[in-house]
Amino acid sequence: MIQIRPLADLDATVTIPGSKSFTHRALIVSALGEGESVLIHALRSEDTEYTVQALKRLGIQIFLEGDRLHVLGEGGRLKQEEGEIFIGNSGTSMRFLTALVALKKGTTLLDGNERMRKRPMADLLEGLRALGVKAYFREGNDCPPVMIESQGLLGGKATIRGEESSQFLSGLLMVAPYAQEDVTLEVTGHLASRPYVDITCEVMRDFGVRVHRDGNRFFSVKAGQRYHPRRYFVEGDASHASYFFSAAAVTRGKVRVKNFRPDSIQGDSGFLNILERMGCEVLRGDEWAEVHGKELKGIEVDMNEMPDLVPTLAVTSAFACGKTLIKNIGHLRLKESDRIGVLARELSRIGIQVEEGEDWLKIEGGRGHGAEIDPHNDHRIAMSFAIAGLVIPGIRIKEPQCVKKSFPDFWEVFGRLYL
Repeated sequence: MIQIRPLADLDATVTIPGSKSFTHRALIVSALGEGESVLIHALRSEDTEYTVQALKRLGIQIFLEGDRLHVLGEGGRLKQEEGEIFIGNSGTSMRFLTALVALKKGTTLLDGNERMRKRPMADLLEGLRALGVKAYFREGNDCPPVMIESQGLLGGKATIRGEESSQFLSGLLMVAPYAQEDVTLEVTGHLASRPYVDITCEVMRDFGVRVHRDGNRFFSVKAGQRYHPRRYFVEGDASHASYFFSAAAVTRGKVRVKNFRPDSIQGDSGFLNILERMGCEVLRGDEWAEVHGKELKGIEVDMNEMPDLVPTLAVTSAFACGKTLIKNIGHLRLKESDRIGVLARELSRIGIQVEEGEDWLKIEGGRGHGAEIDPHNDHRIAMSFAIAGLVIPGIRIKEPQCVKKSFPDFWEVFGRLYL
């Protein structure tokens, strides 16, 4: 349990760690390259460590030197023997590694914790089957544990539904160059979290593989392309930056975030535009941004392309004048927690009026009161409600260690707001 102290006259500068999204993708593609890549400023967290340990089990040598991860890629060759990989509750690791092990010959079981066993993955396995891989769920319920029996990826054409998770598409794209034939992927429906697919294509390009795409509907990758080892700088995590921008917004203070690119293709960098709509003043530099909090007003916003920031926005909205409608977020019910339901319950717990629908939240800004917050072991819930504690006395957060999933140093960086 941790109790947050209210803070007046906030004026701080913080530096954020490397991006979780870029780190995961850089790990996968550098492991597939032939030779040594050096990932500079890569994020070290519980989630990325699951990916690192899984890659080591697949025969990839990885070692840490200061803030640099050295990855000795094996040119797409993975250990062939049967194996079992445990991935906790890292959804990104589960999706990407399920696609990756399709490149090896042999059987691999991928499993996770209790929550992971409730996160559907049917679309990804259907895509792998269309590309020549025997893939099925051990329990037959469309959720992990997952069994992959492969003799390599044949290639061809697969159809992926876009509504549930962009990670299914990203996982298949990253392994596609190592298929025997060209791979074409067609996305049906609306592509959720589109900016994450843009990140995938950018990382693939940076390591030497081109993805041909027709908007967000068709993606194709020529077989025979290969990732080239390189030194790669991992930019700062825009999701992590949002908590400190929100801190400035709700306290009407000032926070500058360094190691942050306002022009990043990370969709979450768009949170600055939302804060401007709510009334904040925002300054932008090459590698930093600064938010000056003002009186906040409620807005209506589609967060389909920034799903990870819904908790941050929801808590920020609790301190705005009027109602905020956050819509098109139905896939958040399948994250580390049912984030729509958890946000509604925990905001109500501190005295904020909330309505929830299948894919939306409506929040009436007001005067909250202290309470014990249960983040349901969800890192983003815990970090977001820490922001509420900067304004409301008596906010206590259970399971503070859950932030290790994505931002192990969060409480240390958060403490710098008080300096």
